[in-house]
Amino acid sequence: MEAAKRNVEKLRLQEAREQNIPWRKWGPYLSERQWGTVREDYSQAGNAWDYFSHDQSRSRAYRWGEDGLAGICDDRQQLCFALALWNGVDPILKERLFGLTNSEGNHGEDVKEYYFYLDSTPTHSYMKYLYKYPQLAYPYADLVNTNRRRNRLELEYELLDTGVFDGDRYFDIFVEYAKASPEEILIKISVWNRGAETASLHILPTLWFRNTWSWFAEPSPKPFIKQLNDQTIAASHPELGERYLLYCDRAVPFLFTENETNRERIFNLPNKSPYVKDAINDYIVHGKHEAINPEKFGTKAAAHYVLEIPANGVEEIQLCLSNRLLDAASFGDKFETGLQTRSLEADEFYNAIIPVNVSEDERNVMRQAFAGMLWTKQFYYYPVYDWLKDEILPPDCQQRQPTRNREWFHLESADILSMPDKWEYPWFAAWDLVFHCGVLAVVDIDFAKEQLRLMTNQVYLHPNGQIPAYEWNFSDVNPPVHCTATWQVYLIDKAMRGGVGDRLFLESMFHKLLMNFTWWVNRKDACGNNVFEGGFLGLDNIGVFDRSAPLPTGGTLEQADGTSWMAMFCLDMLAIALELALLNPAYEELACKFYEHFMYIAAAMDRIGENEDELWDEENGFFYDVLRFPNGSSRRLKVRSMVGLIPLFASAVFDTDVLEELPIFRKRVTYFTQKFAPYLQNISNPAQPGVKGRRLLSPVNQDKLRRILEKMLDESEFLSDYGIRALSRYHKDHPYIFSVGSNVYRVDYEPAESSTGLFGGNSNWRGPIWMPVNALLIQSLRKMYSYYGDEFKVECPTGSGNQMTLWEVANEISHRLTKIFLRNEQSCRAVYGSTEKFQTDPHWKDLILFYEYFHGDNGAGIGASHQTGWTGIVARLIQANATLTPQDVLEKGFLCVSSSSFVRS
Repeated sequence: MEAAKRNVEKLRLQEAREQNIPWRKWGPYLSERQWGTVREDYSQAGNAWDYFSHDQSRSRAYRWGEDGLAGICDDRQQLCFALALWNGVDPILKERLFGLTNSEGNHGEDVKEYYFYLDSTPTHSYMKYLYKYPQLAYPYADLVNTNRRRNRLELEYELLDTGVFDGDRYFDIFVEYAKASPEEILIKISVWNRGAETASLHILPTLWFRNTWSWFAEPSPKPFIKQLNDQTIAASHPELGERYLLYCDRAVPFLFTENETNRERIFNLPNKSPYVKDAINDYIVHGKHEAINPEKFGTKAAAHYVLEIPANGVEEIQLCLSNRLLDAASFGDKFETGLQTRSLEADEFYNAIIPVNVSEDERNVMRQAFAGMLWTKQFYYYPVYDWLKDEILPPDCQQRQPTRNREWFHLESADILSMPDKWEYPWFAAWDLVFHCGVLAVVDIDFAKEQLRLMTNQVYLHPNGQIPAYEWNFSDVNPPVHCTATWQVYLIDKAMRGGVGDRLFLESMFHKLLMNFTWWVNRKDACGNNVFEGGFLGLDNIGVFDRSAPLPTGGTLEQADGTSWMAMFCLDMLAIALELALLNPAYEELACKFYEHFMYIAAAMDRIGENEDELWDEENGFFYDVLRFPNGSSRRLKVRSMVGLIPLFASAVFDTDVLEELPIFRKRVTYFTQKFAPYLQNISNPAQPGVKGRRLLSPVNQDKLRRILEKMLDESEFLSDYGIRALSRYHKDHPYIFSVGSNVYRVDYEPAESSTGLFGGNSNWRGPIWMPVNALLIQSLRKMYSYYGDEFKVECPTGSGNQMTLWEVANEISHRLTKIFLRNEQSCRAVYGSTEKFQTDPHWKDLILFYEYFHGDNGAGIGASHQTGWTGIVARLIQANATLTPQDVLEKGFLCVSSSSFVRS
């Protein structure tokens, strides 16, 4: 207990940073779905979901990664460990999570399992995971067939709906990992029988090597796993090391095979070895004793435990993965003491982060949010050139004809990356990653900074300056938010370090972001008028058209959100340039450049004297996209959506002491303000002082701000009981309709999944609530409050007569968002809607799923169920609600550029 008081986890982070002690070497870096990914797609049509299926995954060796259940691996994913389970009636071993593909689900792909990330420290010195496994046969066919029959207007058919959890006939399988040292991991598996009768369960802790030897014309060294005695197997790898040993707490049978494709089953061709990837499955489920290697040797091995678990009882297994010889005394009380020590250290680490004045329920949500963020790391292996030029192709691929990412041949990823969701999105998404970093920075600033660096290094950043979007199409366009995250992470780090910022990080990021900014300016401003087209920009499903595809009208679509994102990009680059200029005058001129560029963009959003084709609609008091036709005419697309709220994101506040410290910048700002005074008429006047003489840069002046907030805070429009909707509820009774010839396009408010198939896949949103854009709105309001102060008030909710400051409005939205996860007066959580099991069952009700987005009217979770990535922002919201005060914001500023040595983050 004394060790925990010293915050040992912080010491481990320090040792990893300063002494290169490999505390991070082993972690939850195993994917939860490798099948159905672009990397494993060798089809001619590029249909990754249908080419490599879940049914093939138990029999077919992966080329570019591995997946597993509750698994871990080293940071190069050479040696992997995970669980396999069999309840005695399933048609296959449970070795990985099951879910529906795009063609199988009535609302796109979706995992159909219940699993929870309960705890993790940043170095993964302690981790805890829960998997709920039915005792009845898992209903694979029922889930596929029933969902296929349902249409887009019907609800998804979930695992709970099948009845396999009725009567509590299931196992709660808890898996805990605790590092005794960087290379020695204690593993405890606790199996609870929640049913009323004794039940048996086969548990197969499995150790295997990623197949790195089958894909080259020249033979490569092959690792091996062999049995040492009736409690131990040893693994040897030419790169990882001569010996890793998996110790079991008792004598058990070990089953050996090779991590090789069962060519006979998959391709109807002879096998190269009689021992193939699915041999252990065939041995356990079908009794094929000849399937496993009797010589106790291979590249995949499992310990075979058969447990009889009494009703409402528990059985435990203790294992240890180590690089050294151990003895039997390592188990029992000594093992349990080591595990409990790491658990207490995890508690102590989070006690220093989670505010003392939050409720137990809030603490639980925060802890699981952080755990999900840390569990959702993955070794992501995608060397695109090698992928394009693969030497040995699968038998069903006669010639390599990749349909994706050919222009990204320079990208060579082999890194630990933060994933949006290791089943639904087991690949990095650049703009998701930005939001992850804002949360990760609170618990692991080094990892957060490294994630931002990776996306802008020479291996990821395109030579033309584009940041790769995501695996399905690196060339797609995500909102340019990388700079926002860089500035915020820098400020968080600066506050943690007593006001001393990591200028090397900031400066190196600034130069790479300059390349990205140039790409945006050159590629996404077709008319050269400082109004941007963008493309997808993450908001594909709340517009009239698919913005990633050519417009049915021809011409271009000038986007209010694309232009606002670029205005925000300018301001964040300006903030960084000013911060760097305080110690290096060379950056003053770049600060001038970004100041002026912002002014041009902000002014272009509401051009003086041109009231028919600019983004701002004076009559409605809202920003809209503008459709420009080939003949030069234009039309506003008057859809009230998040597109019109994003201009609020483009705001920056800086103290007057910055102007005093930077004379070149002050002189240029004064000159520009005088010479181009007309540009200032419709935007916030940067010369107008606010609280403590601060200056505000924003395309939204007071009048525009009031008019936008009037709609945003209207409960019949954007303001839900659970945050800000992506689309105004106004369009429920007033759909927006646009006709092109005989084709009619319309936008209706839908609070959950969209009924339209226009955008395909899992792009299901119209009106739901997104956590990341809500968080940006809250941040922007707090930032503007540091300028406007208590004098500026608006009605919230609209029509209520209740006047609030921007601080109070931000708090109101934040509290509505956190209500999604917290118990209400009836002890129910909005996130689980009418799912009774999650609301009342003692073994379910405190488990939290972090969905991709939320029902616009009732707050129920929708989409990917483990999108802790950006939905984990709720932890930051709870933290800020408990610690940040209006006095802090007014006194010290909020994300404010200042020459002061301390900047509150």
